[in-house]
Amino acid sequence: MATNQAVNLRQTILLGGLTFLLMLPETLPVPVLRDLVATRFGVSSGLATLFMSANMVGALIAAPLVGMHVDRTGRRRKLCIALLAVDALLMQALAHPLDFAVFLALRTFEGAAHVSALTLLMSLVSDAAGERRGRALGAVGCGLTFGVATGAAIGGVLGKQDPLMTLHVASVVLAAACLAACWLLPADAGVQRRPSYRELAAVVRDQPGLRAPLLLAFFDRFTVGFFTAGFTQFLRTEHAVEAPVIGMMLAAFLYPFALLSYPFGRAAERWSRLHMVGLGSLLYGLAVSMVGSAPPAAMWTLMPICGVTSAVMFIPTLLWLLDSAPGVGRSTVMASFHAAGSLGFLIGPAACGALIANGGYALAFQVAGVSEIVGAGVVVWVAVRRRRG
Repeated sequence: MATNQAVNLRQTILLGGLTFLLMLPETLPVPVLRDLVATRFGVSSGLATLFMSANMVGALIAAPLVGMHVDRTGRRRKLCIALLAVDALLMQALAHPLDFAVFLALRTFEGAAHVSALTLLMSLVSDAAGERRGRALGAVGCGLTFGVATGAAIGGVLGKQDPLMTLHVASVVLAAACLAACWLLPADAGVQRRPSYRELAAVVRDQPGLRAPLLLAFFDRFTVGFFTAGFTQFLRTEHAVEAPVIGMMLAAFLYPFALLSYPFGRAAERWSRLHMVGLGSLLYGLAVSMVGSAPPAAMWTLMPICGVTSAVMFIPTLLWLLDSAPGVGRSTVMASFHAAGSLGFLIGPAACGALIANGGYALAFQVAGVSEIVGAGVVVWVAVRRRRG
């Protein structure tokens, strides 16, 4: 598929499948995190959560640097394939006997390789899709969310007898993604000139239109951090809900999100992206704010609402970001989107834990929902005023 022509429907579906292969390994270990980290290394549950935090730190540091590098050189395709190969090797290395500090260091590098590869994939797809960017990124978003949901669903089964099996399978899937990428990734568009790193950094720092969608990416992933840290704990400790049922509730969130990413991405090619983001953020924030005080039966309604409204705003936010980006630095801008999301995901679980300890689950999820509504409301209001000005 190494072509500069706009991607067609078949190619769009295949690229969504490649994204699925890229994302599935990241959540395979999550259901067996306690045995994989806490029991294996003899550390506390709190230290075991560093497995996820180290991943986000790696992504936060590496993605912008990789984005600036490829915007200078124009060479994204080969680097994306190489990063997928490195990711597969690092995931396999995590399964071998290691010191806990070395384990976390490797996990940090694994997160850096993984999110950098995802950034380059999305950047290549965005450029190759042309006017069909909304539907192409929608297919990528569909594959992304399906991968996250499926990995979390089957990770517990794979790791029931041996938690290390999740890492072995994750490595094999990433290797398959690497091979598939050699065939599926669009060609590099090339660069007409080589901007300096200072110029590329200034693109993100000085471009006013980028701040709103980057803030939205932060707030969206910030609220996801609350689900990671508090949702399972809330249902298990407050309502004694069994783990398989909790998994089905999370699926009721993630699968509508995945299924609707493509149609809403396609709709965003015609509809107002600003209106979609504003409406989606409002409804999503309201639903999140009710999670911590709702009975388990209500989750079967709240979770699909969260999934649908997430799909409404996800691709339109990304398209809004790309619309605001100047001609130079597109990969840097895409990397900044992922870095902002990684920062939100890094802070979200810590904020959730502190709020639960001091005010309970209802307060924690109310803060998460209100932060989404207020954050989105402010950035949309500022964007509307700037457009009118």
